[in-house]
Amino acid sequence: MSFFTVLLQTGDLTGTDNQQVAEGVNELTKEIPLWDLVLMGGWTMIPLGILSVMTVYIFVERFLMIQKALKDERNFMIKVKEYLVDGKIDAARALCSQTNNPAARMVEKGISRIGKPMKDIVSSIENVGKLEIYQLEKRLGFLATVAGAAPMIGFLGTTLGMVDTFHVLKFSAKIELSAISGGIMEAMVTTIAGLIIGIIAFMAYNFMISKVDKVVHNMEGASIEFLDLLNEPGK
Repeated sequence: MSFFTVLLQTGDLTGTDNQQVAEGVNELTKEIPLWDLVLMGGWTMIPLGILSVMTVYIFVERFLMIQKALKDERNFMIKVKEYLVDGKIDAARALCSQTNNPAARMVEKGISRIGKPMKDIVSSIENVGKLEIYQLEKRLGFLATVAGAAPMIGFLGTTLGMVDTFHVLKFSAKIELSAISGGIMEAMVTTIAGLIIGIIAFMAYNFMISKVDKVVHNMEGASIEFLDLLNEPGK
């Protein structure tokens, strides 16, 4: 037995005219413009809207920055090795400064420490690496927060909508769909909006973390190559 059949039978039991109930069903099931649907969600749609805008902004901003960090100059480490083997330390540093990515900045820091104990060189490279990773991961935590918070805000709107519905039912002599439809719509719309925003934020966060891992891998590879070069016999 369908939900609408139950509503029609309820109309018979309570004396409500079946035609009025049918009209209410048609009103609820007709196509609703997206903006009107958003407005039906009530005030909880405001924080959800803010979270969605910030999620898109942070994703785009971080994506562009990480893509820039992933840009690898062709034969960068080969050129650095050639310069260092030939004793052209200044040329190697100049190449690093002209290469705008985290790996180059780590190598540049290591070159600036050449002549000092290996422990100091490794420590300086690691410190630069930590700073670079921090810059890459900045604001990504917000995406993880939205992934958890947006569905909860949506469920809050659901609860408020159902409270409003039961409040109307409590003080109504007879039940009409038009009287309770607002609370039900608010409950459903906020749930859907919260879940959609949360899912998008969750996927965006994991995608960006995977991109950061690629950058970290490149940084580790460059630093290992550089340290191996310094550890070669005669260096």
